[in-house]
Amino acid sequence: MRKKRSDRNYVLYQVSSEDTGDSYIGLTVATGRAFLRSVKVRVQKHLSRAKRENKDWSFCNFIRQNPDVQLRYSVIEVVRGRKVAYQRERELIAAYEPTLNTF
Repeated sequence: MRKKRSDRNYVLYQVSSEDTGDSYIGLTVATGRAFLRSVKVRVQKHLSRAKRENKDWSFCNFIRQNPDVQLRYSVIEVVRGRKVAYQRERELIAAYEPTLNTF
């Protein structure tokens, strides 16, 4: 029997507001090869959680304070492996300095 693969593709993405210029960098697991769809689903989860839960995270607070804001999301890059993905996310956050990431 073949051993199941333990590494996966991860999508690093950016969500930004055209109105305010604020941005958020995040990470999600890729669903197949539909990378942008994976990001869309993750952004929808962010929006839902911000409305349902009372988390004191910068991105959630921004969504609650600006309910009609138009958010754009895009894929920054796709990496293979969990450890590599989380390391790359930290590097991108340091490089882009997004305003909505909670530190």
